[in-house]
Amino acid sequence: MTESLPACTVARYLALRLAELGITHLFGVPGNHLGPFLTALRAEGDVEWVGTPTEGGAGQAADAYARIHGVGAAAVTYSVGAFNLLGACGGAYVEQIPIVAVNACPPYEQWQNYRAVGLLTSHMSPRAESNLDVYRQVTVDAQVISNPGLAPAQIDSALTACLSERRPVYLEVMEDLWDEPCPEPAEPIVRRERPFSARNQPMLENAVHAVLTLIEEHPGPDGRPRPIVWAGEEIDRYRLGGQLTDLVEATGVPFCTTVGAKAVVDEDLPQFHGVYNGRASHPDVYGVFKEWATCRIGLGAWSTSKNLGGEQSVGTDWVMAAHGGVSVGTSYFPDVQLAHLLPALQDALVKEYGSGGLASDYYAESYSHRGAPAGRPAGLAQYRASLNLDGTRSRGGEHLTYDGLFDRINHFLGEETREDWTVVSDAAFALIGSMNLALPAGGFLSQISWLSIGWSVGAATGAALAPERDGARPMVFVGDGSFQETCQEISTHTRLGLPSVVFVLDNGHFYGIEQMLVNPAYYAEHSTAEPDFYNVLHPWHYDRLAAVFAGEDTPATGVAIAHAAELDALLARLADPHDPVNAGPLLVRVRLHRHDYPRAMAYKVPKTS
Repeated sequence: MTESLPACTVARYLALRLAELGITHLFGVPGNHLGPFLTALRAEGDVEWVGTPTEGGAGQAADAYARIHGVGAAAVTYSVGAFNLLGACGGAYVEQIPIVAVNACPPYEQWQNYRAVGLLTSHMSPRAESNLDVYRQVTVDAQVISNPGLAPAQIDSALTACLSERRPVYLEVMEDLWDEPCPEPAEPIVRRERPFSARNQPMLENAVHAVLTLIEEHPGPDGRPRPIVWAGEEIDRYRLGGQLTDLVEATGVPFCTTVGAKAVVDEDLPQFHGVYNGRASHPDVYGVFKEWATCRIGLGAWSTSKNLGGEQSVGTDWVMAAHGGVSVGTSYFPDVQLAHLLPALQDALVKEYGSGGLASDYYAESYSHRGAPAGRPAGLAQYRASLNLDGTRSRGGEHLTYDGLFDRINHFLGEETREDWTVVSDAAFALIGSMNLALPAGGFLSQISWLSIGWSVGAATGAALAPERDGARPMVFVGDGSFQETCQEISTHTRLGLPSVVFVLDNGHFYGIEQMLVNPAYYAEHSTAEPDFYNVLHPWHYDRLAAVFAGEDTPATGVAIAHAAELDALLARLADPHDPVNAGPLLVRVRLHRHDYPRAMAYKVPKTS
């Protein structure tokens, strides 16, 4: 008599639940403990396994995938794999990215052997809860599944927490449980939002009234209100881009975004005044945001050191609505959810000032009021034009600079290419340089708080595979030191045939941002100083790695550029769909001078006499 297979197993249950969440790709590095699950995953056919060279790269891909899709997943094997994935989960926890981390662990029998006779097998630790304990620090729910009868409830609980809290969860599953029978999935997994009850209504109304009072108490010299909105990360995390667009279009209020919320809505909106990044902002953006606007309304914005770029705090003329509450000046209103605040604030502003009553061009107003200092834009249109004024084709042989590169890329993205691109920016100078690119909604990804160097290379994989950005090509900007951390992930781009373009910013093989943070005098004009010894990197021929990763049927191309004319020629090839450089990933080594840096960091560099 042939033994019949169970209708559902723990492995199949988890596979079905991941597919239910709309997850199309699972990233990870396999191991023997994980094998039975991956076999079941393929048999179901809804979720594709994407093997990556490193667990960290799998986590980065899952992170970017989740930023676009709403939830992502990575799977690894016990201890040696799980601890490598931990850093990516830490970043996702800080930045509120929902990731399902699956860790396949040794079977129940081996744990019993250890308890009885002290026998340790591969990847085991004498501390049986070592993996669980560390993941409890970077997840909102962490479960060890050792009983197939309890598996459905544990899996459902974790996935519900992942969606509801918008942060990572951890599922540790013993190897011998994958093929054990369990019930089929029943009720669907749904997000459980914090309820809006009767007691929340007066708190919401009081918060909105306080915002209007702050605006009234901070008029411009002509007596008119002069607020500016600072849209932030939670607009993206809570999928509130539509509500933000409704608010600015109904009221006309000018707005900037944080770097972390760049391109959360279309940057062609007439109310968009740029990306505010504290003292690291474009000087014109800083002028209208901090000096011309008389009060600032942060909506979903996080007051991180990166978003405030050199500033240590916000002031009493600020509103900060984030983390489930609203601070207005020195007053605080707890348990006011952003999804309720946006429409309530919109209605109140329209009632107070009329439809479109806050519409202003702060660039034109400040220009008119202050006169015409050299280089100041006469209006918003002139400011936007100035971002790519120098980005048109150059026939000169001038050496590339950070600013010259991004000015030229800005012109290419806006005027020369017909393709859809997702810009994925790494930390440091790459992020500072790319924050002023003019992009459509959904066209920019960065890790703004955790700032794990090299994040962008693995993240580009997830960005390319997310269904919502299907067909969009990843354009990565990454420093040379950052790239050395995660260069293996180009292998995944090549294996999958992703037509990514990875610009490796090679500033003479050293950590430029670390030098700027520790000893900015190195960048002073006419400085001949050498960088601090610990910031110096071993030099690589980055472009030659393309040949290492390329296969007979999986092309990859590498080029090195150092001058503006070479960049022009390369961008012309990118705009030609028939050029072979577009058949797979393109690795571009951009050779920059060591003493060069993005103009936005000039505030840190001491002046010389």
